[in-house]
Amino acid sequence: MTDKKTFTLEAPSGVLTYDVREAAAPTDEVPLVLIGLPMGAEGFSTLAGHFTDRTVVTYDPRGVERSTRDLATEAELPGVATHADDVHRIIGAVGGGPVDLFASSGGAVVALELAATHPADLRTVVAHEPPLATVLPDRDAMVAAMTGMHDTYQAKGFGAAMAKFITVLMAEGELTADHAKQPDPDPAAFGLPTEDDGSRDDLMFGVNMLVLPPYEPRYETIAAGAPRVVIGVGEDTGEQMTGRAARGAAARLGTEPVVFPGGHGGFSGGEYGQPADKPVEFATRLREVLAG
Repeated sequence: MTDKKTFTLEAPSGVLTYDVREAAAPTDEVPLVLIGLPMGAEGFSTLAGHFTDRTVVTYDPRGVERSTRDLATEAELPGVATHADDVHRIIGAVGGGPVDLFASSGGAVVALELAATHPADLRTVVAHEPPLATVLPDRDAMVAAMTGMHDTYQAKGFGAAMAKFITVLMAEGELTADHAKQPDPDPAAFGLPTEDDGSRDDLMFGVNMLVLPPYEPRYETIAAGAPRVVIGVGEDTGEQMTGRAARGAAARLGTEPVVFPGGHGGFSGGEYGQPADKPVEFATRLREVLAG
């Protein structure tokens, strides 16, 4: 694969940074766009390396890593529609659609919005484990838990909020109605900072935990649209929230979820210091799914 080239793109109330890795040899294959939320481009470095036969595009969502938010000119918090419009802009900047899109976590939610609003951008969408509280039987408890993470972040900072996030993310099965009343977990138990550094610029806790919980994809529009949309679920995710949400979203689309190796971050090669999951097996499965 050729070295990646980095570009910036002006957007309303922000500047987006994206990377383009050209195919190692001329190809007729459409580009592959990899997106996450709040994870940025760096998290897809290993996965991108398994697709040297096509152009691969990654980006940092606004407010993440190299991309910026202009808080002074924002009319509202950047929600799912804003991020979908950003991806639409990037697809236009790299030559327009249709492209293939692999999307992880919050990025998978964005991908479902993009499929509904800009279907001509897309050929195949693989939305891997979208954290959609709205499809869960314990929706109210999950929304309360996610809102609680935001409130804890504002009151106590990153470590306390992340401890709550890990507790909910790793929980097997439905949350009880009184989950939000449980004592806050100790950040130190997860190796997280216990002191509040005063920063409040984390996109996940400052914004996403408010805008993602109520989001409802346009399932009928997506199911009737031109892009082929596949919901992915990790074989190791089990009954954790994102696995349950993936199965629920697939059911709403009238399809079965496609099982991928590993867990929620099955494609990870340890880019952020965490143990690698199953990136080789994951990339092989993704290639099969994209081929139809």
